[in-house]
Amino acid sequence: MARSIDYGNLMHRAMRGLIQTVLTDVSKNGLPGAHHFFITFDTTHPGVEMADWLKARYPGEMTVVIQHWFENLDVTDEGFSITLNFGNNPEPMVIPFDAVRTFVDPSVEFGLRFETHSDEDEDDEDDIEVEEEPTPPRDAEIVSLDKFRKQ
Repeated sequence: MARSIDYGNLMHRAMRGLIQTVLTDVSKNGLPGAHHFFITFDTTHPGVEMADWLKARYPGEMTVVIQHWFENLDVTDEGFSITLNFGNNPEPMVIPFDAVRTFVDPSVEFGLRFETHSDEDEDDEDDIEVEEEPTPPRDAEIVSLDKFRKQ
């Protein structure tokens, strides 16, 4: 049996470590400048703790924003807990890192997306392999980078 390197899990662990480091810094020093986070997570994941009315309202997935008002941000190796404001009602939450699906800081156009095996399995069902005749080689095309610059 051949051994292989599981790059997918290694990358997920590294990305979760990055989130842990960022949130730990924010818990100690606050959010710097215009930074803010959109964090989408699986509300059905074991270990997620949130008010029943929030689970009922977001039965599968929820996105929280960490920006102007938050308190009690506590970061561990497994995840983080935080109190957020929902319509002037402070609600404590516990979010394991394994439940996080996306982490975005739009202030610097940075984002991470965690692919799950179920996402990959769903995509595989739609993929149909078709054998095609090889495309004959063609001459190189010169492309101007100006075409891709923002206007």
